[in-house]
Amino acid sequence: MINYHIQAINPNAHLFQVELFIEQPCTHGQKIYLPNWIPGSYMIRDFSKHIQWLKAESLSGESLRIEKLDKSSWQLEPCNDSIKVIYQVYAWDLSVRGAHLDQTHGFFNGTSVFLAVAGQEDDVCQVEIVKPSGKEYQDWRVATGLQLVDGTQEFGFGTYTAQNYDELIDCPVEMADFTVISFEACNIPHYMVLTGRHQCDEQRLKGDLIKICEHHLNFFGLPAPMDRYVFMTYVLGNGFGGLEHRNSTALHCSREDLPLKTDDPTKVKKSYQQFLDLCSHEYFHTWNVKRIKPKAFIPYDTSQESYTELLWAFEGITSYYDSLALVQSGVLDAKDYLHRLAKSLTSVERSKGRYVQPVTDSSFDAWTKYYKQDENAPNSVISYYTKGAQIALCLDLMIRSETDGEKSLQNIMQQLWDNHGKVNIGVENNTIQNLVYALVGADKKPVFEAFFDQALYSTDDFNVTACLERFGVKLETGTRKSISDRGGFISEPLENSIKSSLAIEYSSKVTGILVKNVYLNGAASKAGISAGDHLIAINGLKVNHSDFEQRMSEFAVGQRLEIVGFRRDELMIFQVELEAAEKDTVYLSLADNNKDQELKEFRQWLALD
Repeated sequence: MINYHIQAINPNAHLFQVELFIEQPCTHGQKIYLPNWIPGSYMIRDFSKHIQWLKAESLSGESLRIEKLDKSSWQLEPCNDSIKVIYQVYAWDLSVRGAHLDQTHGFFNGTSVFLAVAGQEDDVCQVEIVKPSGKEYQDWRVATGLQLVDGTQEFGFGTYTAQNYDELIDCPVEMADFTVISFEACNIPHYMVLTGRHQCDEQRLKGDLIKICEHHLNFFGLPAPMDRYVFMTYVLGNGFGGLEHRNSTALHCSREDLPLKTDDPTKVKKSYQQFLDLCSHEYFHTWNVKRIKPKAFIPYDTSQESYTELLWAFEGITSYYDSLALVQSGVLDAKDYLHRLAKSLTSVERSKGRYVQPVTDSSFDAWTKYYKQDENAPNSVISYYTKGAQIALCLDLMIRSETDGEKSLQNIMQQLWDNHGKVNIGVENNTIQNLVYALVGADKKPVFEAFFDQALYSTDDFNVTACLERFGVKLETGTRKSISDRGGFISEPLENSIKSSLAIEYSSKVTGILVKNVYLNGAASKAGISAGDHLIAINGLKVNHSDFEQRMSEFAVGQRLEIVGFRRDELMIFQVELEAAEKDTVYLSLADNNKDQELKEFRQWLALD
């Protein structure tokens, strides 16, 4: 057994102190190491850089020499006795991926704080989590997916255990005076832990989470792969994100994302929809990626990149089902779902990177491109989340169409769970395709072969419009109505408002605007405007962030403008010829044949009956 002892030794200075006890070290000298990345976030993060100091001693108290082997591993001198390694970790990474500690809470992933004992990764790990010293921490509790050891109370400080190092680093820990919302889904205990100030309508959140969790549990089928589940949510003034784990998830949300008792109970506000999407997404990952995994992830090698072209499936299919589960479980109505779907499709439509990078390449290059995006990313990178969700949407609708509604993508996911997730067999690059071919039959196979070749391995657009039309949904693309317009569901005929465009994305400055992205071959790109430029005047007149959009709407397609701005501290003058605004915004509506209450395929897809 490997034993750890961790304490928030100095919250003011953001320091955890960890003691690692190795009962039977390697006689030739024990190697210890820290992961360089955390599963679910595909970028080398070098967590070892936050170790402040490290020392080792024998059971008798004799100091041991330590040799650093590389950036994240150390070699201890040979010792015939048990060894204690002591070290401190600086924790000021306010994200779901690392470790964060101050006077208000403590949070850590095992990848940031627990050194691995080389050669003993399969041994049982036991962790004693100690409360910080001081009366100001007397109300702190512990939330984690780690298993309690006898004598440790639920949410109490004390001793926890993991079956091996892989489980240890897959169970983050939150410590604070937090709110706990307890509920059962399919008779399995679940907990929503809210850290931070909030005015959450706890009963509404609880009711919606029960519906979503039970939907996913029944989607894959019982028994579930976990016996309890914890949502660990840090509530901020401004923040959003999540990271999946085997029986828990670490989330960030803004206070306005939570439901309030003053909210209209008949509506689900957009920010709350977004938070429920996040909860649904990370919960679905309990099966899809935590247990149904690419072959390249079995086992994880956290010392270096692990490449796979399958993130389109593990993130994309999950992204498709996160929102779909909300409508299928009755949390959202059909029109709210279509509104969210349109926004997702718009993000793909606006990404010029889809003409450069196939989604399988996006998956493979996540380490260097998707997770390290720069200002040119809209022109060179396609998101395997949104493009993958688009593929999953069409695949689901195509299977439903070709089997007269008898089968769906859910059948494929259930087979992946039975044949791969339950038995820990990795998914190959062609596994999903072969399962689809077997499901639809040999006569339909050519249709799906052509779809997979186009959707996965080319940069050609596939026909989303036709897929949706079969299910009573009309897809139109138009010019955005404003800079903040991301598409949505419409009930009236589409009217385009923006006629001309610079083809840029921008943010507001006190004076003028700051260019964030420039779309390749658009009007701004041709004039030499670049990301980071601060534009302050058009045709000799000053522009403010509040009137820039209005001023631009006054100019016609083909009109020439002189735009003045600064690049760094240098004055720049650009001669711009305006071009027609691109129809890159997706709007969905109910097709003429869909009366919303009668079209069988539509209602079956969204489980409205």
